[in-house]
Amino acid sequence: MNSRFQKTSFARLPGTVSAGVLSLASLALGTEPGYPWDIPQTKPDRPLSKAMERLYDQYLAPRPEDNELFSSFKYTPLKGLDYKDGDGTISRRDPSKIIKRHGKYYVWYTKRDTPVPPQGAEKCSDTIPSTDWDLCEIWYATSKDGFTWEEQGVAIPRPPKPEVGWRSVSTTDILEWEGKYYLYYQGFMEASGTKGDHCPVAASYADSPDGPWTPANKVIIPNGEPGTWDQYSIHDPYPLVYRGKIYIYFKAAYGDRPDYLVGNGLAIAESPLGPFRKHPLNPLFNSGHETSLFPFKEGIGALIISNGNEVNTIQYAPDGVNFGIASVSALLPIAAGPYVPDAFNSNGNGRGISWGLSHFTTAGGPGKQHSILARFDCDLSLDVDDPGLKQTNLFLKPDVYFQRSLSKAQRERIARENRE
Repeated sequence: MNSRFQKTSFARLPGTVSAGVLSLASLALGTEPGYPWDIPQTKPDRPLSKAMERLYDQYLAPRPEDNELFSSFKYTPLKGLDYKDGDGTISRRDPSKIIKRHGKYYVWYTKRDTPVPPQGAEKCSDTIPSTDWDLCEIWYATSKDGFTWEEQGVAIPRPPKPEVGWRSVSTTDILEWEGKYYLYYQGFMEASGTKGDHCPVAASYADSPDGPWTPANKVIIPNGEPGTWDQYSIHDPYPLVYRGKIYIYFKAAYGDRPDYLVGNGLAIAESPLGPFRKHPLNPLFNSGHETSLFPFKEGIGALIISNGNEVNTIQYAPDGVNFGIASVSALLPIAAGPYVPDAFNSNGNGRGISWGLSHFTTAGGPGKQHSILARFDCDLSLDVDDPGLKQTNLFLKPDVYFQRSLSKAQRERIARENRE
């Protein structure tokens, strides 16, 4: 056990009765001692409020500084990737998890290189993208230090029409299984935005992380039956090897817009190309957008970012299925692709993560919108002890908050209320 968990246990305060005889009756009489000043690291045998019950029942430790599944996050710009001075014609987004092979880190991502920035579904064409992830291909880059990256080229090009992904291939992730490598990704057969991004999961495989990649030419995870939550879209395939099987977590948006939710589900197989069986408890998450998970102890940890009641949480499932909130944080990495050394061989002893890549989708500004990749660092690892990444107080410059300014309609509403 990490030494940070080996802290003071509950002990009787001088002159008090033992914890075992404390009761609600003694609380009412005012004879029960108060909650100890020296924070018990295990749940004390005394009546507790719901908030204090959660402190012991839900989290790994009562203090976030001691919680191995709590972290703050820090960000660093990457070197080595060109964006044409931010004119919006080049975009890199949705990085895969990172693996290390041959002394180098590898990452795969969605790249758009188009004559103009996205123009919307009504103005798109065979060369004009509708969205930032339209008319894209899967590219990859390598790095020796995780800060400076060298782009290596296309891994998965768009196949000819009418094959799966002829319009765009995007949002990929990597699996290594029995000496071979597999990339899973979304395959679009129409411009994004015309039908709510309806597309299935496709795959390609190779003998080396450098390729060449052979398309499987089949749908790997099909859409759900009509009327079910994943009937239209299965996005962000994220494979891990867990308990000797291939677990692919994925997301789907369900419900009529704008009142929709994004949930995450799971499909399991014994072979990389399937057949995959969807878990009967899907969706496994009630919140989240991109999928980002990692082996942790005997189970699986997850970053829950954007959309839903449980955004900005880090969750954990001892069985890889039934997730609960392990901590609440802020400024979580968007579309995080962590470095997961044991993604394919944890066998119930996952070590967690400490860094990876994510994306920012607001680069370029109006008319030049594109996405950029960046590095994030954290301490969600059993092998790292970095107090600087366990800080709960976040001090940001006022300009960061003022970017969240009121809209014109909101100012007008407030003005009407003031007049009334």
